[in-house]
Amino acid sequence: MVGPEYSRPEVNTPESYRSDFPSDTTIASLPWWEMFGDTVLQNMILTSLDNNRDLKAATARIKEAEAAMGVVRADLYPRIDYAADGSLSATTDGSSASLSPMLSVSYEVDLWGRIRRLNEAALQEFLATEEAYRAITITLVSAVANGYLLLRDIDNRLLISESMAKTWQSNLKIVEAKHRAGIVSGVNVNQAEIQLSEALVAIQINEKLRSQTENSLSILMGLPPQNIPRGMTLQDQVFPPELPSGLPSQLLSRRPDIRQAERRLNAQSERIGAAEALKYPQLVLSANTGAQFANPTVGFASLGAQLFGPLLNAKASRRRVEIEMARTEQLLNAYEQTYLVALREVEDAMVAVQKYKLEFDIRISQMEAANNAVKLSWIRYDSGLTNYLEILDLQRSQFNSQLKASQALQLQLTSTVNLYKALGGGWLPELEEEEVE
Repeated sequence: MVGPEYSRPEVNTPESYRSDFPSDTTIASLPWWEMFGDTVLQNMILTSLDNNRDLKAATARIKEAEAAMGVVRADLYPRIDYAADGSLSATTDGSSASLSPMLSVSYEVDLWGRIRRLNEAALQEFLATEEAYRAITITLVSAVANGYLLLRDIDNRLLISESMAKTWQSNLKIVEAKHRAGIVSGVNVNQAEIQLSEALVAIQINEKLRSQTENSLSILMGLPPQNIPRGMTLQDQVFPPELPSGLPSQLLSRRPDIRQAERRLNAQSERIGAAEALKYPQLVLSANTGAQFANPTVGFASLGAQLFGPLLNAKASRRRVEIEMARTEQLLNAYEQTYLVALREVEDAMVAVQKYKLEFDIRISQMEAANNAVKLSWIRYDSGLTNYLEILDLQRSQFNSQLKASQALQLQLTSTVNLYKALGGGWLPELEEEEVE
């Protein structure tokens, strides 16, 4: 076999990640159903895996690649064809008819490995489509999980807005009563109305976001827009407390997009050998057998061999090799870039997990301080030590702190999902390799 033999390219693999994460194993070794404890979310993911149209299209591409591989593989075996000729003639002396069926066999001897190279390239392209399917699956699982967590966050923010609207509605009634008694001015009434409007607008915004998020999740599940069932609240979602990330080198065997890029690079390197083989002579063996039914019946058979190779078009053959080498270089750079992007995504997800957890803890403290400040402010207001504007400002801070605490928790959980996706998403490639073999 002529042409280069494929080996995995060397990439600049760091010994560890920049972020301080445990690396004995990786959460990507866990199937997704062991990471998400919400049974409603698990059922949504299963529905998406069954119905999602993008995933179905990826399945169809796998079937296409498998069929293409079968077409190329057929060239490894002899080709058998049949034919038949018939004629009818008439003259003044009479008429005659003849029928000549024929069976022909031809076989190209793979002297230089061209057909074997093309067969291996087709196999690698087929395996690349399987990796693409896995990549879409991981993306789909993470998209459903993130969408569901966002939906629970919106539900939470909607409850906060509705609760605050009731509080500010009560405040408005109190201020209106004091205004009628001449205790406060009309400005205080207007301020209370403005505050209530903020909560009412927040309710409308979150109801809109809730419907749009439900519509997006419905499409991911391959369903028309509809109401989405609810499971655990955002605060009850439980993810693994420890998030081991494994080693950067493990991404090469876990990330399906990296594996897909390598499969395509492998396939392209095989095409270099196939193009190289066209520079040398090719040998085709043939055999024909048949009979001519007339008066009398005549049988025939023949054996032959054909050897041919490039002469004046040798330069074109060299150019074909150069084309395949240039394409291989493109895919090599794409493979290396895919790995670098994967490293960045893991690092980004690690930082997000750490920082969103710290942010959520800070937001909880901020929310508790805001709640306490509002209580003290009412005492001061009832005692005549402060004006109503202080209460309004503190209640606004209380409202914002509650919304931001909910969002910080959602982002913390989402960052865990994104880390899971960045690390490879629970596939066990080594087991799948054994199944393929």
